[in-house]
Amino acid sequence: MGGAGWLFLFSVLMAAGLLFTMVFFIIMFSDLECDYINPIDLCNRLNQFVLPENIAHAFLTVLFLLSGQWIAFLLNLPLVLYNGNKIRNKNHMYDATEIFRTLSGHKKESFMKLGFYLLSFFYYLYRMIVALISESE
Repeated sequence: MGGAGWLFLFSVLMAAGLLFTMVFFIIMFSDLECDYINPIDLCNRLNQFVLPENIAHAFLTVLFLLSGQWIAFLLNLPLVLYNGNKIRNKNHMYDATEIFRTLSGHKKESFMKLGFYLLSFFYYLYRMIVALISESE
């Protein structure tokens, strides 16, 4: 298996991890809405995953840039820039005092990221299969 095959295999695994993270976020937001968890516990649980999620996605995007996978890089670039802007403005962590006021926005963002990571997962899977087929010929 060549470089592109390994890259997209790694990308599939990373996308699966990011998908799991977004599902976890959505479940936690739903638990808050149903009052199964208090806001402080929610923020403490979710804040420990915010930066690793952003770093993992940025690392994957840099790998696409360095390997010359331009389409994958350009597909991931808007979300990386969005996450980078949130970090630069110090708006990336969840605040327990404002979580109820901003809950609908956070849920919407999590659903959008879930959809993005789901589409990315299948794109990476397709590209991995194409790379493996082209290497075997």
